[in-house]
Amino acid sequence: MKEVIAIILAGGQGERLSILSEQRAKPAVPFAGKYRIIDFTLSNCVNSGIYNVLVLTQYRPLSLHDHIGTGRPWDLDRNRGGVRLISPYLRNKGADWYRGTADAVAQNLRQLADTPGDLVLILGGDHIYKMDYRQMIDFHVKSRATCTVGTLRVSLEEATRFGIMSVDNMGKVTEFQEKPKKPKGDLASMGIYVFDKKVLMEKLMLDAGSQISKHDFGHSIIPSMVQNEEAIFAFPFEGYWRDVGTVESYWQANMELLEEEPALNLYERSWIISTKSEERPPALISSGAKVQRSLISHGCVINGEVSHSVLSPGVRVEAGAVIRNSIVMFDTVVRAGSVLDRVIVDKEVVIGANCKIGYGDENIPNELYPQRLNTGLTLIGKRASVPPGFTIGRNCLIAGEVEAEDFPADTKEIASGKSVMADDERLLKNYAGL
Repeated sequence: MKEVIAIILAGGQGERLSILSEQRAKPAVPFAGKYRIIDFTLSNCVNSGIYNVLVLTQYRPLSLHDHIGTGRPWDLDRNRGGVRLISPYLRNKGADWYRGTADAVAQNLRQLADTPGDLVLILGGDHIYKMDYRQMIDFHVKSRATCTVGTLRVSLEEATRFGIMSVDNMGKVTEFQEKPKKPKGDLASMGIYVFDKKVLMEKLMLDAGSQISKHDFGHSIIPSMVQNEEAIFAFPFEGYWRDVGTVESYWQANMELLEEEPALNLYERSWIISTKSEERPPALISSGAKVQRSLISHGCVINGEVSHSVLSPGVRVEAGAVIRNSIVMFDTVVRAGSVLDRVIVDKEVVIGANCKIGYGDENIPNELYPQRLNTGLTLIGKRASVPPGFTIGRNCLIAGEVEAEDFPADTKEIASGKSVMADDERLLKNYAGL
């Protein structure tokens, strides 16, 4: 196989994930208990024999940099190649934030030029899937393509969220529509591209000088190449792949792991998904606990009931507490007698005793984010503290860092669709140590 450079685009803000990506980059959002979303792309690279990886970060990159570090969990801490994390930086001629996916790579052309390799594999860092990239690379070489696009079939309802292609009987792309309102087909781009390195650099330099380009692979680079009838081919992928860009799709992808025979097998020894590990003790499930069809990570202590849920490392569920159809992240504590149903709880949250969270009318969208929270899921942000005895409805948003004083004093109920936000002045004083 020709030497390949993988570039992972990991700078996205992920606004549709609401408070889950408010303090971290979207690829750093926890998934399936112990993993981060980017673990799947990194693991696909090393499992495919690709050990030269550039990760382009931008929005809230600290947690992502801390998670990947030197790349040791993925065997990417190497003297030659390995993983390198690159963020935008100021230069004499005024670099700016990345204007699009193509611009992110274009601003790092020097890094790309100095990295040995014949082919460039462009990847997103925010999808859940297992894929052997060697098959796509072999297809690219045999097709004598200048660019190959990873594709999969989607429903016509979903097609408006993707780049949609038409191909001839040889697999050559004849038409490309980026997120069309009226899609002509169901063959969608996965945002995975293989380029000949020289071709990619030429295209990016040409695009960088355009005043009308959106500087994006899907909006600009690929459509331009198709219009010029260049040798762009579609590689068909038939495995499991999920875009977890919304609160609902993120929750659904986690819940799919709890099926009797999940489409995504996390226990396949020949294709291990690696992650940054922590020294934690084994999970402890007490004699009075009840756990059904759930993922329980190491370091959890379960004294209550957990059903059809995903728990990250260090979660504590006290006696009498019940967690159903929920995702609970690192080191959260659910006090005795509290019940959670269809709730996504971020890291280091404390749920007070005897709370009921996820009750009421799921048809009332959230008052602040009606387009993001409207399917009955309730979100609780990082390091929030929910006072004892509160009933919280569906499609509610409890912001990160909230404390008891941020909740209403005259009621113990947060109705469906309502939100609780932290007091900005108090947060500033806390951060300043006042």
